[in-house]
Amino acid sequence: MATFNYEIIINAPIQKVWDLLWGEDTYGEWTQFFSAGSQFKTDWEVGGETYFMDSEGNGMFSTIRSVNEPEEVIFSHLGMVRNGEVDTATINQLEWSGAEEKYFLREIGPNTTELRAEVHATGEMEGMMNRGFNEGFKVLKNLAEK
Repeated sequence: MATFNYEIIINAPIQKVWDLLWGEDTYGEWTQFFSAGSQFKTDWEVGGETYFMDSEGNGMFSTIRSVNEPEEVIFSHLGMVRNGEVDTATINQLEWSGAEEKYFLREIGPNTTELRAEVHATGEMEGMMNRGFNEGFKVLKNLAEK
């Protein structure tokens, strides 16, 4: 498992960046580079259920390890969702189960926020991760700075 890090400075208040990052209307905009029609559903509970899905309803089943709005959220990926079924037991899922996706927001000033993401993924996913986060964070920055 490799660790990938991404960072951007956004000229907007920390709460606005958080809200755009996880907002129902904006999540799909910045995550379009991972998969068109991306969706995010969570109960926002530590140990609860979180889903990162594509437009077909397939994706990742995860849980929140910790959350401190608007400064941090850490997801732990537990399995995949395919055709409406959660898979946490096949060998492919067991190999990367527990991989984390971490988001850290730091207020640099009243209207400036540092956003960092740290993601654990297999090495063959590096290109997708780089494109998704680098391009996605640019979109998020544009949304926040409007």
